[in-house]
Amino acid sequence: SSHIQVLARKKVREIQAAIKVTNMDQAVKDKALQSMAAMSSAQIVSATTIQHKLGLPGIARPSFQAAPGFWHSVIPTGQPGSSQDVKPFAQQPYAGQPAVTTPISGYESTAAPTPSVPAWQGRSIGTSKLRLVEFSAFLEQQRDPDSYNKHLFVHIGQTNHSYSDPLLESVDIRQIYDKFPEKKGGLKELYGKGPHNAFFLVKFWADLNCNIQDDAGAFYGVTSQYESSENMTITCSTKVCSFGKQVVEKVETEYARFENGRFVYRINRSPMCEYMINFIHKLKHLPEKYMMNS
Repeated sequence: SSHIQVLARKKVREIQAAIKVTNMDQAVKDKALQSMAAMSSAQIVSATTIQHKLGLPGIARPSFQAAPGFWHSVIPTGQPGSSQDVKPFAQQPYAGQPAVTTPISGYESTAAPTPSVPAWQGRSIGTSKLRLVEFSAFLEQQRDPDSYNKHLFVHIGQTNHSYSDPLLESVDIRQIYDKFPEKKGGLKELYGKGPHNAFFLVKFWADLNCNIQDDAGAFYGVTSQYESSENMTITCSTKVCSFGKQVVEKVETEYARFENGRFVYRINRSPMCEYMINFIHKLKHLPEKYMMNS
């Protein structure tokens, strides 16, 4: 599968380059990129021909619902405290996602195509029902009575996705079963209940490059925001696991606020648990910095 993904990445780059230099309407180009993004690596590699008038490499039309089998990239990084690698687990097609059945000859139309799914779907942490918009873990320290210094340990921010962005890469969930409890309510049982497309693995580097003082005025917090097209009540369960065992859990309930045509859920400045605060302090007090990553 790794070899197929490598070939698929190469072919995707070739097709994207060909589409960009082709004299077509931008809306038509976006539609072509969207159709290609919905294909699996195997489909991309086995694609044969495309309309001669476009002069592009082959894009085969999938005969089933457009859900990628192997996704081939990661969310870009570069901001302090935001280095992250987001991957969904191998999953079923998104709920409500229609099959891609439009033949390539349909590109002759000059009318702007209507995307079947939003650009962020398959490229960010979320499903057709609920999406994570932003997540941060931070430390606030009071400098003086009127000002605070805020340091971000981790930050997953908002991104404006387009259909030309690569989809996320899928991983086999069995690779990490041993990192989570095996008993009732563990990852294996939750994944078995599904839906499978609601599970994501996020790996990141935490930025501990800050001065941490044992100060009663310091506040360790977590803020997260979600959005949905549905009005519902969500329950956010945060669990800390160490050597495959759960050591602490916090459960929070949040209600929807209707903003700009969507329902928004914010868990703002939730206090970080003592276990994680102590863990951060222990990392900071290690004799050598390289030990933090071991």
